[in-house]
Amino acid sequence: MSTTAGSPPVVVTLAEIARIAGVGRAAVSNWRRRYDNFPSPVGGTETSPHFSLPQVEEWLRRENKLKTGANPLDRLWPEYESLGNRETTGLLVAQVGLRQSSVKAGRPAVEPLLDQRKARLLERTLELAEPGEKHSIFDLLLERWLRTHVRQITTTPVQLARLMAQAAAMNHPGPVRTVLDPACGVGTLLVAAGQQWGADRAAGLSFLGQDSDAVLVELAKARLAVSGFAGRDLSNVSLAVGDTLRADAHPGAQADVVLSNPPSNERDWGYAELATDPRWVYGQPPRTEPELAWVQHAAATLAPGGVAVLVLPPGVAARRAGRRIRAGLLRSGMLRTVIALPPGAAPPYGVGLHLWILCADGAEGLGGADPAELTFVDTTHGGGSVSADRGGVDWSAVTEQIVGVLGGTSTQGSVSVPVVDLLDDQVDLTPARRVPRTRAATIVDLRRLWTRFDAHMRELRDAADALSALVPTDGDETVPLISVGELERAGALEIQTGQGLPESLVRRRGERQEDEARVLTGAPLSEQAQLWLPASAVAAGEQDGSLTVTASQDVIVSVLARAFDVRVDTNAPSVLGPQLAALRANPAVLDPWFLSGCLRAPANVHRAGTHASTTSRIDVRRLHLPRLTLEEQRHYGEIYRKITTFERELTDMKSVGGELSRALGDLLAAGQLPRA
Repeated sequence: MSTTAGSPPVVVTLAEIARIAGVGRAAVSNWRRRYDNFPSPVGGTETSPHFSLPQVEEWLRRENKLKTGANPLDRLWPEYESLGNRETTGLLVAQVGLRQSSVKAGRPAVEPLLDQRKARLLERTLELAEPGEKHSIFDLLLERWLRTHVRQITTTPVQLARLMAQAAAMNHPGPVRTVLDPACGVGTLLVAAGQQWGADRAAGLSFLGQDSDAVLVELAKARLAVSGFAGRDLSNVSLAVGDTLRADAHPGAQADVVLSNPPSNERDWGYAELATDPRWVYGQPPRTEPELAWVQHAAATLAPGGVAVLVLPPGVAARRAGRRIRAGLLRSGMLRTVIALPPGAAPPYGVGLHLWILCADGAEGLGGADPAELTFVDTTHGGGSVSADRGGVDWSAVTEQIVGVLGGTSTQGSVSVPVVDLLDDQVDLTPARRVPRTRAATIVDLRRLWTRFDAHMRELRDAADALSALVPTDGDETVPLISVGELERAGALEIQTGQGLPESLVRRRGERQEDEARVLTGAPLSEQAQLWLPASAVAAGEQDGSLTVTASQDVIVSVLARAFDVRVDTNAPSVLGPQLAALRANPAVLDPWFLSGCLRAPANVHRAGTHASTTSRIDVRRLHLPRLTLEEQRHYGEIYRKITTFERELTDMKSVGGELSRALGDLLAAGQLPRA
């Protein structure tokens, strides 16, 4: 692959080499060690070296390491990254979508300077498009671009976008002519609106949007174009660049539906300069409540009978500073529904976000429900905790619950409260504080907890009986030691280090479900707050080298000195984040349980750690273990299994005991514990 004269060199990382070759990242690391003629780094750092793409491709061809099934896009993407910055790359990706859809988009918000190099890269990309899948190249490029810049760009998950459009449709059963997203980003919500009201295209469905990031606006145009919801010249699409709150590009717009996931926690949103803005019908938003500015902007843009659905942080429902505006929204009948989503539904994934549904005068809302009531829906108990799809949430269960409540066919996890009862000193609109848990659910939880407690008691007693029968030897014989580094050089084990995880990949907390892999991001491993990824994402990440994935019986090591821990992975595959390492033992010479038990010894920590600070790391290769025969290793390994069982059951029994105590306390306070 040649580069244009004078253009920056195209470089690749080890992970990108793995993608190009169609192998795992560990294989590329092995090639570097085994082959003296492997290309030398041309930049980067010692831990993340960069290599010349032409040199790498030449070496792969010479050594016959290129797999025919490798995605050709993997060879082009490093050239996109070498264009220099997020803006240039994103604009070129948008051009791919617009060119593929044959849409005449007019002059873009930011003119992409297509020099000879970029024009040639664009043409080569378009040549990769399969006749039957002409938009897949754009979709893959967009996904890769978003993944690369995941820390800078927040996107709305597709499942949530579809749910929001469906909720809006249930509150607006009439025809929809105009859909607005005042913070459109890459256009996920507008595309969902097109899918929801696609039959209305012939009737002139218009898409309005605005975003302060010009690159995202161009990508949103391209997404609408490739999705088929835009006209041949984007005549039904009006997406503008700018700050919506300070300079609304669609003043006077009357939208039938507003769908938005506005930015949150912004302090510089125009508090002072917008003090007398006519949109603040319900009161000027406090400086610390920018989300309520977006809520009022959405309300001001609704046509009579229009509906708005917004994603908001849970704090907006309860913060004291916003109580006057919340009260105004309630008194006017504008705010009709507040829905609590399960954690993992959208970034930030550790927080359970809320959906607010606003209905302008004339909107039916909840099938004609009384606007003098506010409906609360809490999906965090049941719906959001079991799934194996990419969204990390059981979207079918969440959607079924919300649709049932909005359609009036179900009251599961919901309650309608008269507005007058909410207008107190707090005006707290948090669903969890309004939707009661049923007595039946509490009793079921109690029975389940007692069953778990009894099971842990039995396992703990069995482990204690086995360990108490062991008698330590009195011999003074010294056993020779061997280091992990020596074992690695001898081929007895392989070391893999964990990698940083894009926030967009980590989806859900809770108990493991079928077809999911655990994500470990820190220590102590025994008390890890477990996160989960679907198997499809894990397989793709392992293939392209972007994820470190364990195999059964790998030994996981937390390398931070202050939180050192070692465990045998009995729940593989697991995805390892930074500060973790996996040791894969050769079972013909090394027992993984023996390895784990010896590495975990306190003496090893002192030997291998620097302890220079609280962030000092353990050098895994300096850890030692005794030189024993495989038969002796297995004997000690079996003892260590019993020790880990004892520790696990002791910890689990303490956790379940705490849950039992709280459940019994709740029943006691409710007067629901009769005499035995």
